[in-house]
Amino acid sequence: MRAINVDFRINKNYLKIYKNNKFEYKLPHLWMRDNCSCNDCRVFETQEKRFMLDSVSSDLKPENVNIEGDNIFISWPDSHKTLINFQDIKFLQHPRKPEKALWKKDFLPTYYDWNEFLQNNNIAIDAISTFIINGAICIKDAPQIPNTLEDLALRLGPLREVLFERIHNVSLDGHVYNIAHTSLEVPPHNDFASYSWPPSVQALHMLANDCDGGESMIVDGFSVLMDLKKDHPNFFDILTTFPIPFREFDETNETYAEEPIVRVNTQNKVVGFRFSNQLMQMINPLRKNVDLFYKAYHELCTRVNSKKYKSIFRLDAGHILLVSGHRVLHGRAEFNPNGKRHLQDAYYEMDNVENNLVVYRKFRSK
Repeated sequence: MRAINVDFRINKNYLKIYKNNKFEYKLPHLWMRDNCSCNDCRVFETQEKRFMLDSVSSDLKPENVNIEGDNIFISWPDSHKTLINFQDIKFLQHPRKPEKALWKKDFLPTYYDWNEFLQNNNIAIDAISTFIINGAICIKDAPQIPNTLEDLALRLGPLREVLFERIHNVSLDGHVYNIAHTSLEVPPHNDFASYSWPPSVQALHMLANDCDGGESMIVDGFSVLMDLKKDHPNFFDILTTFPIPFREFDETNETYAEEPIVRVNTQNKVVGFRFSNQLMQMINPLRKNVDLFYKAYHELCTRVNSKKYKSIFRLDAGHILLVSGHRVLHGRAEFNPNGKRHLQDAYYEMDNVENNLVVYRKFRSK
């Protein structure tokens, strides 16, 4: 194996590293000092950062640098020593979470057995990974018993409570405060767009489904938005900046938020989709760009309701549909109330789901 020749140059603001005469890294001096892992700069018991950057000068520069194998040894003017490992830098270049995949044509969620999901960590790892990647899975053969969704907390983390009910009952003879409590078609949406931070995971548990019709539908919102961004970038941009009022209420509660339909990160990558036509409220027509917004919203609605993006299937009794609430829209076709139909749903948070995946993987590797 050819030996790797490592060289470096110290600039005013950063350290440039070359391997076999090819540029590899540019490490700012303040970055290196800030990421010192010694016991003076970190809390030993927790590995939390203790060092505060304002304790050094903004024009800090190493007094000496030495590279041996995978380690960079830095000496600072105040005699502090820092060690930076190349493997730690390489680790930062890999995603910590499974990469999301857009749905292919004729997508259907993968099914997992209830008992296996709860009792077998390897099955749970596969199911949770698939859920994070695709945004939807189904669990079959779940008990047809009310409040069974409490048991999913073992895998998904604690329930995210919202107003109205901890576990929501969706039936024709229950508490009617939105369209889901009728037999009408429920268009694709995600729940509680009226919250500043809507629940990021939703589980829909079919306890009984003896009615004709009422097929479930889910839509990959990220696929919709990626295509919209490509075809109409101006429409996409207005949907990321134009705040929309959403309201859900009953006799004693009201939730209300004004937020854009599309949430993007600093790289302009979609990380959240807030869509609920039924909860959307009247917009002040005098607001700037309201005409452009409505053109964009018309195009968005056309795509959301297109067969191209929909996955349609039937939720039978004992099935639980799990959806990523900030990505996947869900709905159902109109049904004939000629039998019993009772669904319960509850909410969780994706942060907790992703945490459990890390924990299970660590447990498996030991």
